[in-house]
Amino acid sequence: MAEHVSLGTANLNPFGDLHTLQHLSARLARGMRGVFEPLLRKEIRTWAEPLVVQRFADYRAERPDGLTAWLPMTMVPPTGQALVVLDGRFVLELLDLFFGGTGAVAHDLPSEFTPAVEAMVGRLGIMLTAPLKSAWEPLARIEFRPGHVESNPALLSGFDGDDAMVITRFGIAAGAAKPVFVDIVYPVAALKPYAPSLTGKVHAKTAEPDPAWRNSLTRAVMGVRFPIRSVLAEPMVPLSVLMDLKPGDVIPISLGADVPVMVGGDRLGAGTVGTSNGHAAIRLSSITRDKNEELQ
Repeated sequence: MAEHVSLGTANLNPFGDLHTLQHLSARLARGMRGVFEPLLRKEIRTWAEPLVVQRFADYRAERPDGLTAWLPMTMVPPTGQALVVLDGRFVLELLDLFFGGTGAVAHDLPSEFTPAVEAMVGRLGIMLTAPLKSAWEPLARIEFRPGHVESNPALLSGFDGDDAMVITRFGIAAGAAKPVFVDIVYPVAALKPYAPSLTGKVHAKTAEPDPAWRNSLTRAVMGVRFPIRSVLAEPMVPLSVLMDLKPGDVIPISLGADVPVMVGGDRLGAGTVGTSNGHAAIRLSSITRDKNEELQ
């Protein structure tokens, strides 16, 4: 794999610092975990590498020798194509795992794909359409449709060696194992209709939180304790009476029909004093709603 250290020359990249596209790639990396984790049958981590802009011929020349899957992904609308680029050894590993094997792959790879491998790549393309669409949704509603996989990039139609391409690379690793990389390549021409959005900021809502994390947070919040108190009476007596009080004197009080119930420093409502299971208790007769809350 080529090391991604540059954003390319200015004439190739009309989108500035590509901050927005990098943000979308980070979203896509999270979605790709749900694609490859079930296939690899193990917990993995996924991440997005820094973006690169370079000519397609240079990108092809920098890729290592060996079997590679080049899968066109039609972008609708408008009519444009992206490329999903997969290492052949990784695809063969997934194929073996899919049919119940251990993921073992022979040292010497074949020179071209079998129909079974092509079907596996096509299946991966279909599985990637959902996370791709979800990742792009804050920017644009794009449908991705996989085409026919090629092992020879020279046979790809619609891609010229001089075309400027945005290279997005995603790492996939389990534990301390050596990562594999999946590239999604976008022609700059295919992204130009989205140039105003790509050069702006992403203001979309964040991704949905993980359900397990949300449930754990809910349980933790529901276990938080709050002090509850009630003021039964607040008698008012003159200072002269207080000065003359002696042990045994009685200060008369009167209880209203309802007494206030406080949670922390806020009024929850009002209730009636009574007993429950032999303990003093207050039955809530009304709940106080915050006026600002009612207006929202």
